[in-house]
Amino acid sequence: MTNDQTKPAPDKTAVRNAATVIVLRDRMDQPAILMGQRGAKAAFMPNKFVFPGGAVDPGDAHIPLATPLPALCHNRLEENAPGGMQGALAAAAIRELWEETGLVLGRPGAWPGAVPADWQRFADTGNLPSAEALQFVFRALTPPGRPRRFDARFFLVDAEAIQGDLDDFTHASDELSHLQWIPLKEARSFDLPFITEVVLAEVAGRVQDPAPPESVPFFRNNDEESLFLRLRGFPMPDG
Repeated sequence: MTNDQTKPAPDKTAVRNAATVIVLRDRMDQPAILMGQRGAKAAFMPNKFVFPGGAVDPGDAHIPLATPLPALCHNRLEENAPGGMQGALAAAAIRELWEETGLVLGRPGAWPGAVPADWQRFADTGNLPSAEALQFVFRALTPPGRPRRFDARFFLVDAEAIQGDLDDFTHASDELSHLQWIPLKEARSFDLPFITEVVLAEVAGRVQDPAPPESVPFFRNNDEESLFLRLRGFPMPDG
């Protein structure tokens, strides 16, 4: 997550929008996913193996994207959610992937205007963030009673969209340790949060099919009930 010390501390009781990235490598041959381990003293999911991701920052809404989200992904993100969050969620996904792994999801290009401080190292790679490879595949709201609550959108991305060496984690922050490509068939043997196991089942079912899913699962938890909903988005235009 961003290390900008000038930002006010978040309200820990509020539900924060968040983005998580599932990078899938060698999907047609020996599929593997990128995961790392959270620290033992982390307030949220300590010691668990997780995908890169984190909360949306206010500045993410103003980040220039070299390419936008796919139209269907854009529409589904708006269903059962406040409008106008799509660009911020995409930018947060790309930023968190960069900060926690050092991997670049972008396209070569020059930034228009001044580069925000928490994007400077990304910009130094000569790339602009690119959202076209992000595929919205899952949404989950953290249950009440947890120390932190997130409304998390999970994005699947093929590793071929990453710029540079997939095994170079030298630019990663220390938020996740033991970063590694885990064979998909072995991932459930790791210490995972419950929701990560559910998401893995969805990914495993789609690994051989790069097309967007017919609908996106939404695991919604609130004070009254827990529901599994399906997000379908708006109808796509013909052709």
